[in-house]
Amino acid sequence: MSEAVREAPKKERPEFRNIHVTELSNYRMPLAAIVSILHRISGVMMFVLLPFVLYLLQNSLRSEISFAYYEGFVTYPLVKLIILALSWGFLHHLCAGVRHLVMDLHIGLDKHSARKSSATVLVISLVLTALVALKLFGVF
Repeated sequence: MSEAVREAPKKERPEFRNIHVTELSNYRMPLAAIVSILHRISGVMMFVLLPFVLYLLQNSLRSEISFAYYEGFVTYPLVKLIILALSWGFLHHLCAGVRHLVMDLHIGLDKHSARKSSATVLVISLVLTALVALKLFGVF
């Protein structure tokens, strides 16, 4: 090797370490990672709230009086927001689950396709949630 090659300055390579909680705001995640994290959050949200939803369903089916009570209960704005959050969780989990099933077939695994499909999942789930919100709050 020549003297010039041996004496060439070496670039400082970036040092990657585990990310601490305080550094999360500085870390820029790709859209596919955000969709994946939201998929997990929506799954946990549905799993945790499923007993509550089933309890409400069971009580609403007991009699006409209990159904009327829970029908009135759902008219409160806070309850509507909770229902909307559950609807978003379900719709996002469904769309992201379909995306993951397609990726299990080895379709859309490259960077460009993954970014495109994750953006599609976000747009579709938010549009469907907006439609649910419009129906829930009585626009149509």
